[in-house]
Amino acid sequence: MSAASVPVGLKSSRLAVSAAYAAQGLGYAVVVTSLPALKARQDVDDTVVSMLVLGVALAAAAGSVLANLVAVRFGSRAALALGLVIQAVALPVIAVPTPFAGFAAAFAVFGIGLGCVDAAAAMQGVAVQRAYGRHLLGGFFAAATAAAIAGALLVSLVAASALAAGIALTGAAAIALAAGIVVARIGLRETPVDEALPKAERARLPRAGIWVFGLVVLAVFVADSAVSTWSTVYLQDDLAALAWIAPLGYAAYQTVVLVTRLVTDRLVTAIGRRRLVAIAAGVSAVGCAIVALIPLPGAAVAGFALAGVSAGVLIPVTFGAAGELDPRHSDQVIARVNLFNYAGAILGAVVVGLLADAPGLGPAFLLPAVALAAVLFAVPRFQTRTDAASTPGRSIRHR
Repeated sequence: MSAASVPVGLKSSRLAVSAAYAAQGLGYAVVVTSLPALKARQDVDDTVVSMLVLGVALAAAAGSVLANLVAVRFGSRAALALGLVIQAVALPVIAVPTPFAGFAAAFAVFGIGLGCVDAAAAMQGVAVQRAYGRHLLGGFFAAATAAAIAGALLVSLVAASALAAGIALTGAAAIALAAGIVVARIGLRETPVDEALPKAERARLPRAGIWVFGLVVLAVFVADSAVSTWSTVYLQDDLAALAWIAPLGYAAYQTVVLVTRLVTDRLVTAIGRRRLVAIAAGVSAVGCAIVALIPLPGAAVAGFALAGVSAGVLIPVTFGAAGELDPRHSDQVIARVNLFNYAGAILGAVVVGLLADAPGLGPAFLLPAVALAAVLFAVPRFQTRTDAASTPGRSIRHR
């Protein structure tokens, strides 16, 4: 579909999905970068913070299930708007001084909204991509990454105090609410599964494909969580890097994630999904292996940068491929594939941390290296469709 022939309503829906991804990235970044200030305000230790983060991951899995339930009954637009509103409710509660029980409960609610948006944004993104007839998911995920970087810089600029963190969190809540309103008004309106399919066909899902693509997502998030959680610690504590060098591993990682997401849609069209997946998985596995086997700060930063190719390329490509397994059930498929996200995040953060004592934090990065190398076995399942709209799916009702 050429740019000139795209209906105005479809262009608006693309804008709504981009806004949702941006709000998601911004809100999450503001939360995680505000954790030191919130930790001091609540007077809790690192163990409690770790439990909060684990709780958010588990709540996000429940949010993905919620997105599926809502999307099946009312469509993915409703699920996405709901997830954004849930975040908008939770963030101000996190922002203001409250007893710890209320603070923890707000984190749990935020996690539900996070998972709901994760799944529903991918549902809407796949639907818009299918309607356009060309690859768009890389650009959607790039919006989330760019907004996450902006959110981290925002917290850095306003200084790491509880008051400043509260202001940033309240701002993120306002943006999430605004994005939810935009999605509700101009998001893509699909016919829900409950209306589109006979009752006997609603549960006929491509389960083998869900497991294959789910395990790819799991492998990517093992690497993503390992780098996000441990890259700075490894550089500073294990390799004795200077204080200003230690954060560069994560900065290099996120930079590569953003750049590769910006070009992924074009690369899929140019070289095909299978070749792109093989290259991305191989490059990122090598990057993690470099971190594990060459204990030098420069090598570690370079390795973390190469690892970013996996999150940059494989996440949008995998969700796009999963959405095409059975377009009639794409929302249900994506919600289930998204669940592997949180399992991978927990494994990457927890298991790599447990390996820090023996054999050591550096060699522990062989775990994500092996996980990413295993993605190569899934490459044959990644088919390339140059016209995503050529696959019949549920009907779309433009405004």
